[in-house]
Amino acid sequence: MAEKVTGPASYFPSIEKKYGRPVSYWMEQLDTVRDTAHMEQVTYLKDMGMGHGHANAVVAVYRKDNGL
Repeated sequence: MAEKVTGPASYFPSIEKKYGRPVSYWMEQLDTVRDTAHMEQVTYLKDMGMGHGHANAVVAVYRKDNGL
């Protein structure tokens, strides 16, 4: 049985369904603003049409995965 996903990554299925793009797409977009602060990255995704909670979840995982 697959381990249940918890934390920010648990939003990923609903993010992919709502916005019609894989999470990898959003992670690639964050590469363009890699050197900015967490909330600036959240704002960047929100400006692309993502809701605050979803953007915050993507940014949290992005920053953790990239040692930021």
